[in-house]
Amino acid sequence: MKKFKFTISGKPYEVEVQDIEGNIAQVDVNGASYKVEMDEASAPVMSRPVAAPSKPKTSAPATSAPAPKPAASGAGYKMAAPLPGTIMQIFVKQGDTVKKGDKLLMYEAMKMENDLLAEVDGTVSAINCRQGDNVLQGDVLLVIG
Repeated sequence: MKKFKFTISGKPYEVEVQDIEGNIAQVDVNGASYKVEMDEASAPVMSRPVAAPSKPKTSAPATSAPAPKPAASGAGYKMAAPLPGTIMQIFVKQGDTVKKGDKLLMYEAMKMENDLLAEVDGTVSAINCRQGDNVLQGDVLLVIG
């Protein structure tokens, strides 16, 4: 699910995309459900199964996301969101050098704070999210080159 906030002619709207099949999207607008036809079919969302966290992350050391696959053509190691959630805090910036196990960001998923830890040593070559962003499972959050 992806959430958006729009203001149209001064009136606020909260839109949540529930599902997309072909060119038909199921959306909730301010709590009302609609089926919306899009001009073009949406590209399918690629996600991979994720193991559920074994224990709460509020005070215990956090576990990292499942190992993402390296990007094609040497573009870097893609760090993906293991679960849908909200980015709470980003601890690195583009160009920072990180080591495997370093804390990259904290996100809230399933009402728990989780840390995304570096899977490899390298340099942060891209940050694809901002604090407060809602992300889906499989969204690439950071790239380590």
